[in-house]
Amino acid sequence: MKYRLFGPTGLRVSELCLGAMTFGSEWGWGATKDESRGIFDAFAQAGGNFIDTANHYTGGTSERYVGEFIKAERHRYVVATKYSLNPRPEDPNAGGNHRKSLVQGLEGSLKRLGTDYIDLYWIHAWDFITPVDEIMRALDDVVRVGKVLYIGVSDAPAWAVARANTLAQWKGWSSFAGLQIQYSLVERTPERELLPMAAELGLAVTAWSPLGGGVLSGKYRKDSERPQDTRFSGPGWGDTFLTERNYAIAECTQTVAQELGRSPSQVALAWLRQRKENAVIPILGARRLAQIQDNLACLDLQLSEEHLARLDRVSAISLGFPHDFLATPMVHQLVHGSAIVEPR
Repeated sequence: MKYRLFGPTGLRVSELCLGAMTFGSEWGWGATKDESRGIFDAFAQAGGNFIDTANHYTGGTSERYVGEFIKAERHRYVVATKYSLNPRPEDPNAGGNHRKSLVQGLEGSLKRLGTDYIDLYWIHAWDFITPVDEIMRALDDVVRVGKVLYIGVSDAPAWAVARANTLAQWKGWSSFAGLQIQYSLVERTPERELLPMAAELGLAVTAWSPLGGGVLSGKYRKDSERPQDTRFSGPGWGDTFLTERNYAIAECTQTVAQELGRSPSQVALAWLRQRKENAVIPILGARRLAQIQDNLACLDLQLSEEHLARLDRVSAISLGFPHDFLATPMVHQLVHGSAIVEPR
């Protein structure tokens, strides 16, 4: 396991992150405590130090397990957790991005994790209601008192992140050091705005659902029934993932894996790790020890340019306006004349 600097900070994090959303069986498809401990130990033994959880995951059990697992060596681990999702739906102030939600969420997370500070505190989802200056000032306050070391933002539009960091830098407040997004071979739309913004602002990028909810692992087959005891076992969210396009991407991933003598999961993770425009840290979420062991094996897999090109083609998306328009020869001629201008 290698380590990299987290965005514009001096914080060193492992090149893979362990996602703890599966820690706990309250949601019906997670891991038991013993299985969670085995997953954690395998990640730590491989050199991983970056753990991602949230106050909402498995009703708080995820944080409690993580706190117990890191207790003996708290100093070694970079612990990330989140606030914004509402644990008490009847209470309108129990969720959202505002200061009261932040304070309640942070105090609860510190207690469940059994720690005095959070290494990285994420906004879990942008609420489109709270004024951005309230959010950034509230986050800066908890950094200044030492309860949080760094801040990041998950599941937010690019314009909101850029505006928030510009305001924070102008005011001398703590700014977002990282961006968490859904990103994989089957979900490449962050390439339109979010990833270019992250590159421009120097933000670290962590990717959740790097296997497309299991679609890229080979778990789901076009002509087979969905396996039971999974998130996509019934209708609903799974229908947005199990599409003709995604089945085609999964089939290509499977073919590349067979050619290399690897698992499809390792191929999908290697593709993500080899993105040239942004250094992406995949968040590995596993329910069984065998899954995390298989995923960790992506560390020594380097895809060839030919394999990367095949995966890129089958999963390609249109960047849409204005990107496709601005990339046309006509617009290049109108803007630059006959000059050949190399990008930065």
